[in-house]
Amino acid sequence: MGAIALLSGCDAFKPYTPPRPPSKGALTFYVSPDGDDDHDGLSEATAWRTLAKADQVPFRPGDRLRLKGGERFPGGLTIGTGDAGSARKPVVIDSYGTGRATIAARGTAGISVHNTAGVAIRNLVIVGEAKTQRGEDGISFFNDLSGAKRLDHVRISGVDVSRFQHGIRIGAGPKSSGFRDILISDSAVHHNQDAGLVTYGPRFRAKDPEYAHARLTITRVKAYSNPGDPAAHDRNTGSGIVLGSLQGATVQQSVSHDNGAKSSRLALEGPEGIWTYDSTRVIIQNSRSYRNRTGSSVDGGGFGLDNNVSSSALQYNLAYGNDGAGFLVYSGEATNAHKDNVVRFNYSWDDARKLPWYGGIVAYGTHMRDLEIYQNTVVLRSRGIDRAPALRLRNGMTGVGVHNNILVTNGAPVVDSDTDYTPALVRLQGNDYFSTGGWKLQWGKARYSDLDAWRNRAGQELMGSDPTGSSADPCLANAGAPVTGAAGASKLVSQCADELEGAVTLRSVGVDPGPVDYFGERLSAAPSVGASQPRAED
Repeated sequence: MGAIALLSGCDAFKPYTPPRPPSKGALTFYVSPDGDDDHDGLSEATAWRTLAKADQVPFRPGDRLRLKGGERFPGGLTIGTGDAGSARKPVVIDSYGTGRATIAARGTAGISVHNTAGVAIRNLVIVGEAKTQRGEDGISFFNDLSGAKRLDHVRISGVDVSRFQHGIRIGAGPKSSGFRDILISDSAVHHNQDAGLVTYGPRFRAKDPEYAHARLTITRVKAYSNPGDPAAHDRNTGSGIVLGSLQGATVQQSVSHDNGAKSSRLALEGPEGIWTYDSTRVIIQNSRSYRNRTGSSVDGGGFGLDNNVSSSALQYNLAYGNDGAGFLVYSGEATNAHKDNVVRFNYSWDDARKLPWYGGIVAYGTHMRDLEIYQNTVVLRSRGIDRAPALRLRNGMTGVGVHNNILVTNGAPVVDSDTDYTPALVRLQGNDYFSTGGWKLQWGKARYSDLDAWRNRAGQELMGSDPTGSSADPCLANAGAPVTGAAGASKLVSQCADELEGAVTLRSVGVDPGPVDYFGERLSAAPSVGASQPRAED
């Protein structure tokens, strides 16, 4: 009887169930509030109940973790070194059924991926809380493997991430290890304290530059209402999209707005809508950045090429209503690494609203060289005594070309340059400078009240001995009306661009204008001034 009683007692214990059933192939696991963590998780009918159970599973290449759509799951997920790892057979985390599942993180990251890749995160809402805004990320990819080994294949799509320190953050440790082949699309990052979307890597070394990440594409991402940290006086916070340590990246069809409102009043660095630093071959295009703020007296602009950026471009973008510059090109480090960049076919309207020491387009920095600014349209409606110029140039640049831009103010200087640059250092040709409130141009210590006087004294706006440029009204369609959306650029189209004299043929000054204008219209051999060309219906 004792033996029988002993056997009965053993029968009362549940047998051990391994977290992952034995299988040679990929598996699909399900999680539902109606599930049971004692199930195998391999079907909707035998789903697990919690993320904690799913987090025990070692995910193999090709596995899929599916959370029931429309439901809320407390906790977070971690994918580590022994998980995933195959670009051809990524591990997929997504929703099933109707709607998107919500991961509600409590003091942890929403989804953390460490030292592995081959991971796709799709169709999820990931939300934090007050605690997660002080040190956690909604989605985090981090690689600190030694040997500068990039890990392949990161996919993030259809996610909504909010209430963390960073919405999405992709980083690397001190050995330049990072990620390659990264695609982030059709997602929103908002109400995160420090930034919406961030990439970063090791400290930049100009003499031997290395970049943590390669081949990043961001498409149709919205970054908004990321307020910044009012107590962070030692760094910038409150940006929409911040791209660092990249070797080849494209941001397109994306939007950044209403960020930075609570960033520190004492910080020496401020937020921007969409910007890059310590990177090469970054293209930011066909995007909008508007109503971005700064708590301090710096930054707060729409788009930016910051320290140590090379061979990169801001093109076909619209900026409006920002505290700082619509488009900022800046170098604050004497590294000679800020070079070969382009700002072209962009619109800036009513930028530098708070900070008149910026402008619609601003270029300055230590040892900045070989910058081309052409075919942009800038309209500034400055207020008060201090008025921002359409174009501001500061000290420290060489090899800068400014061609075929429309620069419009309502009384502020059309151009304000700290230095009376010679054409050998900074050359302006073919631009239209127009003001509705008295024409002014500041060139070093001298102020000019007409184009001819400046041309004769400074040697600018000349092609050989022939004058270029114009100060005529560019006949903008409705420049005074507020720009409030993607269609706003149509209000800034010149109705007489083909009649304005003084534009230069860009190829004659060594500039390839590219194939199309802001609206995607094919360019002629000799484009007229501004971001868009005359169209048949104009």
